[in-house]
Amino acid sequence: MASIGTGYDLSTTTFSPIGRLFQIEYAHKAIDSSGTAIGLRCSDGVVLACEKIITSKLLEPGTGRRVQGIAPHVGMVTSGWVPDSLAIATKARNEAQTYKEFYDDAIPLKTLNDRVSNVVQMHTIYGHIRPFGVATILGGIDRSGPQLYMVEPSGLSWGYFGCAAGKAAAAARTQIEKLDLKNLKCKDAVVEAAKIIYAVHDEIKDKMFELEMCWVCPESGNKYQLVPKDILSAAEKVAKEAEEEDSDSDVSM
Repeated sequence: MASIGTGYDLSTTTFSPIGRLFQIEYAHKAIDSSGTAIGLRCSDGVVLACEKIITSKLLEPGTGRRVQGIAPHVGMVTSGWVPDSLAIATKARNEAQTYKEFYDDAIPLKTLNDRVSNVVQMHTIYGHIRPFGVATILGGIDRSGPQLYMVEPSGLSWGYFGCAAGKAAAAARTQIEKLDLKNLKCKDAVVEAAKIIYAVHDEIKDKMFELEMCWVCPESGNKYQLVPKDILSAAEKVAKEAEEEDSDSDVSM
């Protein structure tokens, strides 16, 4: 790759002879080395979760969150370069607030996704700025019901029933595909999300991590809310038990 990208990876505005933008590919590498984040669009709402890697025992729990509120009805979770995620969150909040002030109505998820995608894409066509090294998952409930989107560093975005980003995205997607999301309730999805994050976590490389989770569903009044500690703790307990069972079955085989 080095020989192919030589001279063509210094700017986001220069295509290589084979049509690649290396700076965007490098941004994806930043995501691939970050903790896993997932989004689940259920029958009654949306659940967002992430594996926040703990790099030091001195860090205070609950700080540096990767799960954030954007509007009363919208939550966001990211995987990748954390400072970039904060910048995108600020821009998304401004867009939601501007829409509310102009139209006196909550911003639809698709409109918010389109505006965030535009901002991310603009960072790929100017030489004096770099792409965002983060994948952004937006979820919430609007007049169309539960909505879930993911924005990639290129500015490309899709609507999803379930999505994942980060170092174990492929394994997480495999687990998500096994779920019956169209009939799954958010309260049950919290347990499934915890099981997925614990299942894909790499204990050898990243021993410590903190499970962060939020939802927008009837239990939260269809508003963004961090999953209550008692529900989250119960989900983590089930996830750990499931992980131990899997480990025991592997040993017996």
